[in-house]
Amino acid sequence: MARQRKKKRTHLGASNGPNNGVKSNSSGSRDPKSMVVRIGAGEVGASVSQLVKDVRTMLEPDTASRLKERKANKLRDYTTMAGPLGVSHLLLFSRSNTGNTNLRLALTPRGPTLHFRVETYSLSKDVQKAVKHTRSSRQEYLSPPLLVMNNFISPPSTDTSEPAVPKHLETLTTTIFQSLFPPISPQSTPLSSIRRVLLLNRELTKSPSNGSSVDNGSYTINLRHYAISTKRTGLSRAVRRLKAAENSSKDSKKRRGFINLSKVEDAADYVLDPSAAGGGFTSGSETELETDAEVEVMEANARKVLSRKQMNTLRSSNEKAGRPDHPEVEKKAVKLVEIGPRMRLRMTKVEEGVCGGKVMWHEFISKTKEEAQRMEKVWDARRRETEQRRRAQRENVERKRKEQGKPQVNKAGEDPGKLSDVNEWDEDDFDQDDVMEVDRQEGGVSVG
Repeated sequence: MARQRKKKRTHLGASNGPNNGVKSNSSGSRDPKSMVVRIGAGEVGASVSQLVKDVRTMLEPDTASRLKERKANKLRDYTTMAGPLGVSHLLLFSRSNTGNTNLRLALTPRGPTLHFRVETYSLSKDVQKAVKHTRSSRQEYLSPPLLVMNNFISPPSTDTSEPAVPKHLETLTTTIFQSLFPPISPQSTPLSSIRRVLLLNRELTKSPSNGSSVDNGSYTINLRHYAISTKRTGLSRAVRRLKAAENSSKDSKKRRGFINLSKVEDAADYVLDPSAAGGGFTSGSETELETDAEVEVMEANARKVLSRKQMNTLRSSNEKAGRPDHPEVEKKAVKLVEIGPRMRLRMTKVEEGVCGGKVMWHEFISKTKEEAQRMEKVWDARRRETEQRRRAQRENVERKRKEQGKPQVNKAGEDPGKLSDVNEWDEDDFDQDDVMEVDRQEGGVSVG
């Protein structure tokens, strides 16, 4: 009897089946996914368009690197599709009427949103032209970069005046940038998977009295992107050249770098004799690489998984023989090579929602406590009106279902009166006109 066919492509249990497809943007331990977008695709210019491509490359692999924008696309198009596609971060590049390049970093589906002005930037191609040895391997972009943040929390100051940026907003900014990449576990993450570094450094001025870092009144971040280069240390120049020649001989496209051994009788003479064929140790500094630091890492050799009994037997034999129980450690020199892009970002505003809502902080406009309290009352009234409209919509849906004689619970056991994330997205976008009207009435800024 013939075996029954089992469908594996589109049915339950398949790689692209119903339970294994794109996960929705619901809360939980999901991996962050980003989308870098040009708002006004034909108006930002060629340089900003190339900058968007460089930022997409920098955020790989968890980003939409092949996204195609249109002039007719609006912000609502991207926010509506963020939920079904599982997008957690939106990076929106735009250009104002005065020619300033702006960046908005928003968390979906409910915010907040950080507004930055891109004061200066350099494209990846310009950065790589200035670097002596560039890195162009695509293997580096198969894993997310290592995020390094510096000076994001300003040090405590003896001055009694209020800081330019509140402490809770500094913590919020730190959390948003940290959530842009998946967390790294030092115990389980292999070192070979960390191939890039994303450096974010906040600019702080030096105090003239004691030389300590103080807040300069603005929140400016310098962004740098590096590739990690590692080499084994403690080897002579001759041994390194032999290793490079071996790697070149394996690659048919790179048949260069072979060593001329016509003046020596044996390869050992080339390695040991300082003057043989121009190799060997000619000076003490020749064996050292121009590196930033040296680290000790365990050898990445494939090892057989042993049971508990076999592991105890191995440890007892190592103790009797006087061998170390831990695996062998080798020294490697670590060097960072900049691959771009560069950006200097100045934060100008923080909003509560996704590119809208109550303004939590503004760099150029401040309000008194009375104005902030009056603005808070206006937003509380708006929230109550929104809840009333949603309650009325649910009641209307239930009333129409009763009139039509349909059950209020569908086949999946879900209550149709409850609004999904997509419906909430649509309602939030529907209320944007009211948000703009309130901003015009109250001056557009409030302080949390």
